[in-house]
Amino acid sequence: MSHLPVRLSIGQLADRSGVPPTTLRFYEERGLITAERSAGNQRRYHRNTLRRLAFISAAQRVGLTLTQIHEALRTLPDGRTPTVADWARLSEQWRTELDTRIDALQRLRDRLGECIGCGCLSLKSCNLQNQDDVLAAQGPGAPLLKPAREGGV
Repeated sequence: MSHLPVRLSIGQLADRSGVPPTTLRFYEERGLITAERSAGNQRRYHRNTLRRLAFISAAQRVGLTLTQIHEALRTLPDGRTPTVADWARLSEQWRTELDTRIDALQRLRDRLGECIGCGCLSLKSCNLQNQDDVLAAQGPGAPLLKPAREGGV
């Protein structure tokens, strides 16, 4: 059984993590992961970067943006790799946001049946785009899809 080196090249990290080198460089540019440079100016990642990548992947799977993930990682002291306790603490903070998203998606799903077949040509009765028919005052047709008229209307 081979021993994983302490420092990994970008190719080794990509192979072990399943994350393409282009994505690794992108994450590095965004401050999600860090690399040291070898004497030959090649990237070398500490093996604990694998855990950071797993953290990033898990956070993305629950719907977090890279900006949110970056903010979460910045809360760790000295750029430390997230632990199980870190994940528990951070995921608790994200729970409210995820519950809000789930609620919005469930409401969207429940209203979607009202949309099927309407074509949204007038948007007069669309509960997704024109709840309570507030666009009726703008006349017939699809006012949200029309280019703005002169005079700001």
